[in-house]
Amino acid sequence: MTQTAKPGAIFLMGPTAAGKTDLAIALRQKLPVDIISVDSALVYRGLNIGASKPTPEELAQAPHRLIDICDPSESYSVARFVADARREMAEISAAGRIPLLVGGTMMYFKALLEGLSRAPAADPAVRQQIETEAAEKGWPALHAELAEVDPDTASQLHPNHSQRIQRALEVYRETGIPISRFRTQQRQSGGSDLRNEYAITQLALIPNDRQLLHRRIEKRFQGMIASGFEEEVRKLYLRGDLHKGLPALRSVGYRQMWEYLEGNCSFEEMLEKGVVATRQLAKRQLTWLRRWPELQVVWLDNASGERNHLQEILTNTLKFIGKDPI
Repeated sequence: MTQTAKPGAIFLMGPTAAGKTDLAIALRQKLPVDIISVDSALVYRGLNIGASKPTPEELAQAPHRLIDICDPSESYSVARFVADARREMAEISAAGRIPLLVGGTMMYFKALLEGLSRAPAADPAVRQQIETEAAEKGWPALHAELAEVDPDTASQLHPNHSQRIQRALEVYRETGIPISRFRTQQRQSGGSDLRNEYAITQLALIPNDRQLLHRRIEKRFQGMIASGFEEEVRKLYLRGDLHKGLPALRSVGYRQMWEYLEGNCSFEEMLEKGVVATRQLAKRQLTWLRRWPELQVVWLDNASGERNHLQEILTNTLKFIGKDPI
């Protein structure tokens, strides 16, 4: 019996401000791909400028799935993303096209690739207890606690990465088992590994000069401000049903602008904090990618940092994918 070849899929990862959206749109002009967004901020309606959501013109040219699918008052989970992404991938493959998954939310990529851990669902009482402790002691203190019981997970997290620290502590307090052990068991079982179903090319667009990335981040943040970012967040702020503890508003940039609108910092402090937080996000993303298996890196060098050098990056990417540039 002849074994049917697995359908193809492409992962395009990279830190914030690396130019993933531009490259994805360029790839769509060369390959029969449909784009799936892998971004924890782009799922929310109303988070446009600060999330660097593709413009209406870009979306008309290259539609993105899993954008604008929930309200900022909702909490979009990793499990929901995996279910949504798998559904979209199956639909794209059934149409004879290739899923191109693009974004920088590395936990989403990891959970999709390896499957969700079998850790228990959150207990609201335990979650509330952790949130109360965080308000009293701060997330770095809880990160230190996590490092004692689950050093593998803690080593991958920034001390202020509240959502993942909270989840890891929830699992440990409920079961006495580190969440890293659940994930290891899931990988070893292999039952939900996406590589069993798809032939996946895993790419990362990474600057080989950290200062280049820092300049791009600062330039983009300044561009967001000029494009009306303050007005965008003020509109959310004035809704009255949102608060900064929601996952949507913990997103980099939104958290800092929200604090400014609350009167907790000056405009200049907001700018500085926003740029610093974005750099920290990029650093975490690069840390993930350094540990990522089966990764092929497309380098974004000093010369290639602008749009007019996109063709060079596109050519190198197509070579990795195994397609001759046209």
